Amino acid sequence: MKKSISFITLLGISFTLNVFLPGRTAAGTGEGAETYKAKCVACHGSDGSGNTPLGQKMKVRDLRSPDVQKQTDDELSAIIANGKPPMPGYGKSLGPEKIHDLVAYLRSIAAKS
Repeated sequence: MKKSISFITLLGISFTLNVFLPGRTAAGTGEGAETYKAKCVACHGSDGSGNTPLGQKMKVRDLRSPDVQKQTDDELSAIIANGKPPMPGYGKSLGPEKIHDLVAYLRSIAAKS
């Protein structure tokens, strides 16, 4: 019984921290939006469509598309971290937390389209 109570307590604390940390939204989209603006907009565009001169030249994928959105969070995180030609990897410069926030943001822009 003690183990169940401890697990439930830890789960509640984790939820509370993720939802109520200052400067972050529940889905991490606030920080993800800032990272997206800094690293992704030039190629993928502000809406994720890839409809920019550089994006069209490099034939980047529409991040809102079903093909991209059906990928798991882990798959998207790996692409962001390791890159996928012609996109460079951002694992060293962003780190896991910012990549997680960026994936949450990518999910949110797909929902808007």
